[in-house]
Amino acid sequence: MGLQTDLRPGVAICWFRADLRLNDQPAFAAACRYEKLLPVFVHPAAGKSEVGGASRWWLHHSLSALEEELNAQSSRLIHLRGDPLKVILELHKKLDGSTNPLAAVFWNRRYEPQSVARDREAKKRLQELGLHAESFGGSVLQEPWNGGKDDGSPYQVFSAFYRAASKRGVDLDILSVPQSVPPLPQFPQLASSGRGKGSLADEISLEEAKLLPRAPLSWADGFAKHWKPGAKAAQTQLATFVKKGLRSYSETRNNPGLEPAGTSRLSPHLHFGELSPRQVLAAVVQETGDWRQQKNESVQTFCKELFWREFAHHLLFHFPKTPEEPLRPAFQKFPWRKDARGFSAWKKGQTGYPIVDAGMRELWATGWMHNRVRMIVGSFLTKDLLLSWRDGAEWFWDTLVDADLANNTLGWQWISGCGADAAPYFRVFNPVLQGEKFDPEGVYVRRWCPELSALGKKWIHRPWEAPESEKKKVGWGERYPAPCLDHRQAKVRALQAFEKTK
Repeated sequence: MGLQTDLRPGVAICWFRADLRLNDQPAFAAACRYEKLLPVFVHPAAGKSEVGGASRWWLHHSLSALEEELNAQSSRLIHLRGDPLKVILELHKKLDGSTNPLAAVFWNRRYEPQSVARDREAKKRLQELGLHAESFGGSVLQEPWNGGKDDGSPYQVFSAFYRAASKRGVDLDILSVPQSVPPLPQFPQLASSGRGKGSLADEISLEEAKLLPRAPLSWADGFAKHWKPGAKAAQTQLATFVKKGLRSYSETRNNPGLEPAGTSRLSPHLHFGELSPRQVLAAVVQETGDWRQQKNESVQTFCKELFWREFAHHLLFHFPKTPEEPLRPAFQKFPWRKDARGFSAWKKGQTGYPIVDAGMRELWATGWMHNRVRMIVGSFLTKDLLLSWRDGAEWFWDTLVDADLANNTLGWQWISGCGADAAPYFRVFNPVLQGEKFDPEGVYVRRWCPELSALGKKWIHRPWEAPESEKKKVGWGERYPAPCLDHRQAKVRALQAFEKTK
């Protein structure tokens, strides 16, 4: 295919961040309207990181997949390191006076407080230099500042937020990959590092970014058995779910023992922007019809979960302090405990409560945890152990491949009772009953706690009550620990603590 003839003069930078795809990528589409295109990803300065260990593994492989996509378009991804605005301003200097000076910078918006402030400053500085600087909403269905109440205040209850979002609707016109991708500019200063013609002197390789966890955090080596990052894999997963899993979603989503999973498993693909939420909703609409007029309960449920993700970004944008502070002020002085031994048992999957331990072991082995089990382990940490939701959020941030600040914050504040639309303080999940309800045959527990596999269905979620002969089979108290606490006593303690917030 030939190049477009109506291209704008100069160089456009497409600044990639959490939008690692070319399809339905508004910033990339805008940058492709210029004579030259510079696709850029800026890594933090050495020794710094904006993502947790598990997410770094995913980011490495997602960037590798994006490189392949760009290479197929006769382009490539430029990896640079440092403060993004300083890096872009340096690129402007290097192109200044060349045959193709920098004309525009495009990116897709992010909604974390740090990113919002950075974007605002970047747009201001670049426009002062006479450059076209523009950002797009490529990672949400509706912009968070357009989703408030009639009086301008933000929603804090999901049901009302969803009704308003449904009335506004969503533009589902998906942007295709541009027919042709402009070539890279030639820089006056070429690399002396042997990277080849057209390389920047300060360009680094993906390997030099050192994203992959190294010993003692090489646990991520096993992630490849469970995941395939990249936009192509994301599209495959979306198509498979819509065809095979969507219509039964309500029946399967709460059963963690199902193989293949009864959930969509799209969360890391959405987090890294390998899929846009518009692509997901458009695929659902193409398969089942208008998302606002669905009679199928499973489709309704899945669409609402897409908007729960929107709700999370809505809250983070309007309440930027919530990653550190509870949304509900009454919880500012909540008497959270300090219990290093209990926290360690929880992280290692050694609490003695099988459904909790199975979830924490799944997290460590795969970088992911079934959503129903996330609620169970979250309740156990904040209400049984009475440890702060911040401790759980920090651990999830480092161990989840889909560690999204908005969703992580909303989820932990919801389960601990201190956030928007939160679970009532008196709702303390019983880990035994939760296991018996959602993993009735013990399939999930046996998968992740194999030392308990010989126990029968009756005892799998309460091994301490099994006859001595059954306990000996599984080495209860030795190979598998006794409960680290008595749930009934812990619930009483939690309710007494929560009374102080009323």
